[in-house]
Amino acid sequence: MKKSIILCALLLFIGVSSCKKEAKKGEVKVVSVEEMQSLLELEDIQLVDVRTPEEYQEGYIANFQNIDFLSPTFDEDIAKLDKNKPVILYCKSGGRSASCAQKMLDAGFVKIYDLEGGISKWQHEGQEVKVLQ
Repeated sequence: MKKSIILCALLLFIGVSSCKKEAKKGEVKVVSVEEMQSLLELEDIQLVDVRTPEEYQEGYIANFQNIDFLSPTFDEDIAKLDKNKPVILYCKSGGRSASCAQKMLDAGFVKIYDLEGGISKWQHEGQEVKVLQ
């Protein structure tokens, strides 16, 4: 009898644990400048600057596309991205990219990286920024 109760409790625990893992849609990871540099070496990763076009023109990280988080077409614009490929996001200081990451997570994106401190921290740590001419 005691073994049956222990076995039932164990099976219940395993069942609940596996349900939690299945319910998880995706993941957002806040990354440092160093971690982002490593991620940029990976192929098949989507790079998104969520600042306004005006901010983007002032300076941006190479190879990132600009999708304005404040734009009325933002939801349509991110829908064009592949939800199964990792995405790296940044904004000016981290606020908008965090909101964007949550929105993308809710939309079903699997892996989202958010640059801690945004482009401001990227520049502060001496990293290169491109300027549109």
